[in-house]
Amino acid sequence: MKNLFSLIFLCFLLLPCRGQESSKDYSEAFALIEVWLDAQKDYEKLPGISAAVVEDQKVLWSGAFGQANMEKKVPMTPETLCSICSISKLFTAVAVMTLYEEGKLRLDDTVEDLLPAYDVNQQFPDSGPITVRSLLTHSSGLPREANAPYWTGPDFPFPTREEVYSGLKDQQTLYPASTYYQYSNLALTLLGEIVEQVSGQSYSSYVQEHILTPLQLDHTRTNLPKDLYGNKLAIGYSALNRKGDRPPVNFFQANGIQAAAGYSSNVLDLGKFASWQFRLRDTTAAEILKPATLKLMQQVHFMDPNWKNSWGLGFVVYKGANGTTWVGHGGSCPGYRSTLQLDLKNKRAYAVNINAGGTNPNKYSSGIYAILNKVKSGKSANSDIPFEDYSGHYDARPWGSEEYIGSWEGQLLMVNLPSGDPADDISLFKHVDGDTFRRVRDDGELGETVVFERNAEGKVYRYKQHGNYTYKKKP
Repeated sequence: MKNLFSLIFLCFLLLPCRGQESSKDYSEAFALIEVWLDAQKDYEKLPGISAAVVEDQKVLWSGAFGQANMEKKVPMTPETLCSICSISKLFTAVAVMTLYEEGKLRLDDTVEDLLPAYDVNQQFPDSGPITVRSLLTHSSGLPREANAPYWTGPDFPFPTREEVYSGLKDQQTLYPASTYYQYSNLALTLLGEIVEQVSGQSYSSYVQEHILTPLQLDHTRTNLPKDLYGNKLAIGYSALNRKGDRPPVNFFQANGIQAAAGYSSNVLDLGKFASWQFRLRDTTAAEILKPATLKLMQQVHFMDPNWKNSWGLGFVVYKGANGTTWVGHGGSCPGYRSTLQLDLKNKRAYAVNINAGGTNPNKYSSGIYAILNKVKSGKSANSDIPFEDYSGHYDARPWGSEEYIGSWEGQLLMVNLPSGDPADDISLFKHVDGDTFRRVRDDGELGETVVFERNAEGKVYRYKQHGNYTYKKKP
């Protein structure tokens, strides 16, 4: 019985929630996030989008909109798998650092010492060595890609490991090592090969044994599971064409580029990966890595001379909108875009997957962050104001597309949709009397009046502002 109680308690702790476990009530913020993402999905013609917000060890919110497979109308869910492309690099970096901790490699070991088959032509005689550190920080001077046209559709011919190696002899460095930032899939591909060479295991088996299984990332793989394609694995779609369509993109495997771009996962597993990082940073006990090693990875190790690109060991490291240090990575593969961003000080992480090219997942993670950051008390004021009567979508054409009205901490909220910055586009209105509200200016003073009107059945059907009417859309 004691063991059963412990198991039930543990399961309770791991359950996702919608904000009730946090110190603030974010339910109105999450409602706005869902309205915003659902609208953006339609206006930007996204096939599907999924997202999750993690606070330390808790899932604050997760949601999904649209479809994983438009042809068969398979809905997108937070559990839906997508290619996470370059987020794969974070797992490769962690694998490298486990070997670093075991003393099997050093950050200043050269690629030639670790990979005897490496033979890229160094065209700068005075260049310093290409090291593990420079590979991790994209400062090696290596070209961006292996010697194959694998980003070319429609079939995306990703090379095998053997083809990657055979193509090295026909490549040369772009810059002297440790001089400039040059994002490089080839660099991370070589790090995957170093993991194999040093560990004596295949790359996939090493990552599975040392990272994915211990962290219970049961839905994260080093490839795209073809048997799940079109169902649990979302179909990828292209960027918009001039007709406003997104044709499906052919299925692909990253093959020899898997360490740089081959993984699949969902936003919930990405959230668990973020929670591990928060957990590890907040303890003295090792879990996969020592806490000091992860902190080392998430410090700036290379800054480009332009002062715009700063990298840790595998992680992008940057100053967030709140002035704190953020780390993370994005991903862009044929038919998929993704992002995982971590606010280290506040222990919040934001994961987004989109099954379409030509999209910007960082816009959505930033928008979600901004909406949550706008919450002050996190508690709705006790009031008899019937906000549900006014809430809904209103037709803003021809001047705009639509407006959404809801509640926000005891006031009426209005935001235009679609919106690239929903938090900044929020207008708040204070209740005056009956169905009358006044806009709250940025300085706290009251502005113009908004009066809602009801039909014969007593239902709100329009509002009047500046002498003009805006009508509520039918559900």
